[in-house]
Amino acid sequence: MTYDFATIKTRLDAGVLFAAFDNPPINLIGPELVRDLISLLDALEHDAEVNVVVFASADKEFFLPHVDIARVAEYTKEAARIPGSVSGSLGGLLRRISEMRQVTIAQIEGVARGAGSEFALACDMRFASKERAVFGQIEAGIGAVPGAGAIQHLTRLLGRGRAMEVVLSSNDYNAELAERYGWINRAIPQSELEPFVRALAYRIAEFPATGLIANKRRINDVSLAPLADVRTDAALFQQTIREPRAQERTKELLQEGMQTRGQLETEFGAALGRLKS
Repeated sequence: MTYDFATIKTRLDAGVLFAAFDNPPINLIGPELVRDLISLLDALEHDAEVNVVVFASADKEFFLPHVDIARVAEYTKEAARIPGSVSGSLGGLLRRISEMRQVTIAQIEGVARGAGSEFALACDMRFASKERAVFGQIEAGIGAVPGAGAIQHLTRLLGRGRAMEVVLSSNDYNAELAERYGWINRAIPQSELEPFVRALAYRIAEFPATGLIANKRRINDVSLAPLADVRTDAALFQQTIREPRAQERTKELLQEGMQTRGQLETEFGAALGRLKS
C-alpha cells in the first residue's frame, strides 16, 4: 500500500512504511507538509499492516531545515486540525508522532535544524549520516524559544549543561558530536546508513505488534514530558517569535537568503553570529 501526498512520498514493504519528505525547494515545514503529515498519521491509526515507519528525505542536503518562517500562522492553523491538539501547535503534532502505535525511525541525511531537529527528536530512534547530517536549534539565535519539543527532549537526552549549550549557542552540530551528546542514536557512514536503518526496521516489524506497542508505551511513560510542558513551550515560541528584535533578525536572515538553496541555509549557525540586528 502507498499513500498519495504532495510533500511525502511513501512505500510499504514487509510491515515497514518508508516515508520521504519531498517539499522543494528545501523541505521547509509549512502548511502543505503539516497537512500531509496529519493525513498520514490519521491513516496510520487504522493501518494494521504497518509496524514501523522510517522517515527520511528525498533531498539529501535537507532533511527538514526548519519551519517556513513566513507562514507560521498558516501551518499553525493546519496543526489545529489535530484532535485534542496542544493549542493548535506544531509541538502537538510532533507529540502525536511520539505517541503513535507504530515504531518511528528518523533516517537523517542533510540539515535538521529548529523544528526539523524537533521532528527527529519526536521519533523513537534517530540515525544520521556521518558525512552529511547537521543538527541545530536556531531559535535562541533569532530571539525565540524552541516551541515543538526541543527543550523537553534535549534536556532529558543530553542533560542540563549540554542542553543549555545546544539551545543557547544556536550553533551547528555534526553527526559525530550529536551522537556523543546523545542527540541521536548513532552516526553512521553515508554508504551504510540506509542499509542499516532498513535492516533494523524490517527486524522490528517482524515482532508481534502487541509487544512493540506495550514496550513503546511504557518507555514513553518514563521519558516523555507532561503535556502541560509542551503547551508552555508552544506558547513561548508564539510569544517570543513576535518580539521586535526577533522580527528584525528574521527579516535580516530572509534578506541574506534564508529559505533558499544558498550558503546561509547550509551554514546557519555561522550566519546567526554575523547578524547586525
